[in-house]
Amino acid sequence: MSEPLFPVALLAGGLGTRLRPWTESVPKALVDVNGEPFLAHQLRLLASRGIERVVLCIGYKGNMIRAWAGDGHRFGLHLEYSEDWPELLGTAGAVRKALPLLGERFFVLYGDSYLPCDYRAVQRTFREAGKPALMTVFRNEGRWDASNVEFSEGRILAYDKKSPTPRMQHIDYGLGVFESSVFAALPPGGRRDLADLYRDLLARGELAACEVSERFWEVGSRAGLEELRSILK
Repeated sequence: MSEPLFPVALLAGGLGTRLRPWTESVPKALVDVNGEPFLAHQLRLLASRGIERVVLCIGYKGNMIRAWAGDGHRFGLHLEYSEDWPELLGTAGAVRKALPLLGERFFVLYGDSYLPCDYRAVQRTFREAGKPALMTVFRNEGRWDASNVEFSEGRILAYDKKSPTPRMQHIDYGLGVFESSVFAALPPGGRRDLADLYRDLLARGELAACEVSERFWEVGSRAGLEELRSILK
């Protein structure tokens, strides 16, 4: 019998500035994708991959997400909520605040990502690697966004979202796996972002990697939103 999948911390608290004016009235998670909020598609995908528990890290217009998604039973999921508002804590800070709901090990997923990968295989790779954190990577070659990971022979050699190099042919896929100690060690207060945490972990030799073959989809931009609407028709 296979091991149950870790819970997912779903980062759905951002302002969605690139999707204005739509996000002036609704949070990005509830932007319409073919007649339903994006979050509906995302939660169904997670349930289909075997995920059972999701902690929604909410912020901007989070009450709308809570009212719409409820306890998650209609998606076959158990949903809980962790809120940071009006002071946004950043993606890593939001996870730190949600630790009491997440347990010892968990996935972290960006709230604007649609990732049809094998979550069980990612969890297995994390277990086998024996490190406190794992980043999934995809060979992007600059096709769908700026590649930001130098990856070779199963290892991340460099990661930089702000200053990519020509050797970076992979991209941060948008799904991480962590032990809770990684976030518990962060100083309380202030804004902390996941990208900075990944770089710190890499520098300390504490970041494993799992390469996935399924491309990512996203609704963080207008182009990404239209593309996802097309493929989910």
